[in-house]
Amino acid sequence: MPDLLTIGAFARLARLSPKALRLYDETNLLPPARVDPDTGYRWYSPDQLERARRVVQLRRIGMPLPRIRTVLDLPPEAAAAEVRAYWDEQEREWRAKRELAGFFLDRLAGKETPMYDVSVREMPARTLLVASEHLTADRIGAFAAPLFAFFGGPAVPRPSGDAGRPFLRYYGEISDDSDGLVEFCCPIDPDGGDIAFPDMTLSSDDAGREAYVTVPKANMNTALGAESLHRWLTDRDVRADWKPRQIFLCDPGQAALDDPVFELAVRLR
Repeated sequence: MPDLLTIGAFARLARLSPKALRLYDETNLLPPARVDPDTGYRWYSPDQLERARRVVQLRRIGMPLPRIRTVLDLPPEAAAAEVRAYWDEQEREWRAKRELAGFFLDRLAGKETPMYDVSVREMPARTLLVASEHLTADRIGAFAAPLFAFFGGPAVPRPSGDAGRPFLRYYGEISDDSDGLVEFCCPIDPDGGDIAFPDMTLSSDDAGREAYVTVPKANMNTALGAESLHRWLTDRDVRADWKPRQIFLCDPGQAALDDPVFELAVRLR
């Protein structure tokens, strides 16, 4: 095997540890060129160094391994677009973290934090199609995006105006480390014809008032919307069910930073 490199030699050239190479083999990200059937020892080809170096570079910007595998299997132009999309996501997350850190620092310093204006509206009684799942924060997008894409279109008859917008309903605090119940709810027009979605349940939504704020894309990952509602309720001694509803107004991926992307609403008691 004169043209193959031992795992140690390949690791040094690729600036990776043998432990990392074993992980990349197990995840099929960078399998060795040959594995000895008797000893299980791994051998690598010099031709694999370019892929290994790209893995190193993408890991340095924090890209998860499954997404790296996707990038490396794409043609150059598509790979560049995927990396650009990933980095845009990271910048949005860092902006959100910066806003949240600034919010807490202002509170600790006794400063007033600018809040969103809160509005109140009457919502009619509705029939909802509901899909529910226990999710961590990092899984909400994968759960919700295809549902909004389908049910937000003309395929399902819905009430007109605000009453017809699909929304997410949250039943507790959710983070990347802690899951909670999330419902996707689509209002439907019961007189619009036969609607059969066996994986979803029918639910009734009583008429009532809801308080809401409108959140721009730049702040969609911050807690400012929820804090604005909390402050408004507390200042007025008003009670709410506190099962926040996230009502998307547009596709965040197509919106500019200052564009409103969703409303955050709570039902008033």
